[in-house]
Amino acid sequence: MQTIRAAVCHEFGRPLVVEDVRLRAPRAGEIEVTLDAVAICHSDISYAEGAWGGTLPAVYGHEAAGRITALGAGVPGLSAGDPVVVTLIRACGRCPSCASGRPTGCETPHDGDAGPLSTIGGGPLHQAMACGAFAEKVVVDQSQVVRLPDDMDMAAASLLACGVITGVGAVVNAARLRAGQDVVVIGAGGVGLNAIQGARIAGARRIVAVDMTADKLADAREFGATDGVLASEDTPWRAAKAALGRGADAVFVTVGAPRAYDEAPRYLAGGGRVIMVGMPATGATSTFEPASFAAAGQGMIGSKMGEVVIARDIPWMIDLYGQGRLKLDELISRRWRLDEINEAIASTRAGHARRNVIVLP
Repeated sequence: MQTIRAAVCHEFGRPLVVEDVRLRAPRAGEIEVTLDAVAICHSDISYAEGAWGGTLPAVYGHEAAGRITALGAGVPGLSAGDPVVVTLIRACGRCPSCASGRPTGCETPHDGDAGPLSTIGGGPLHQAMACGAFAEKVVVDQSQVVRLPDDMDMAAASLLACGVITGVGAVVNAARLRAGQDVVVIGAGGVGLNAIQGARIAGARRIVAVDMTADKLADAREFGATDGVLASEDTPWRAAKAALGRGADAVFVTVGAPRAYDEAPRYLAGGGRVIMVGMPATGATSTFEPASFAAAGQGMIGSKMGEVVIARDIPWMIDLYGQGRLKLDELISRRWRLDEINEAIASTRAGHARRNVIVLP
């Protein structure tokens, strides 16, 4: 066991506490990564607020990058010192979902209560989302990492762990968008901006961003939106259709707001699909008219983590970043220290940031 610093949630809705915790050595099939950067995702905030329940005390954080400092037995292709991105996608490789090429739906459960973390006194400490990356180090399964180029900026690389792959992957994997199709993206936050640039990369004809603030719509244009609509309008879907000249082939809901899901079908063209990306709190509901979907041949598709296969999808995204076609550096609003994590979370919660990143020495 070694002692590391981590930001611990002891009570839902209360500030995290940066304190000493214990981290065990990696076992067979696991690796230890000393982190250089971990980004703050809205999912971390939702968990810390108790929106989805869970065990406490817990260490959240799941968008991370660092260097391997120890390996358990049976880890091929990786070595100490390798730079890696650390994701929450832990895949057994054997269950029906993994075997059919959908590791984001792995059916082998991970017990975060029995993970590598413990309190300084030896008590249980939940490793949230199989990562627990609001910390100096993590121990994770080998399936959760992808090797990075040696010279890649770690703060930029950390964004590939969730926000980027969730947004871009929703476009290319879940929606399977074709060049020339029309897109609406509801929500121009971190995931929404990545859905927008995913649609741009995929060759969308027009991309309409819908958000509550003009500042976010300006951000959306920087990432590839051709048009912007304020969600506060009485009928924003009419403005979006006017910009497109028709309904959208794909509508991406990237915010966890039930109202956004209520309104999403109104943006669709015949045969179009709503791609459900944002995660409302447990128990939240939305209402739809099923006859309209049936009559227009429309549908709704859930997209978990962009339906990515990280060993396949992260390398080509890194290549696009190297070409200047995928924006990562521009997503970073500010870099913070670990002891500033509560201020960074407050900034993210207030909607001021594209992505705040904790940088560790």
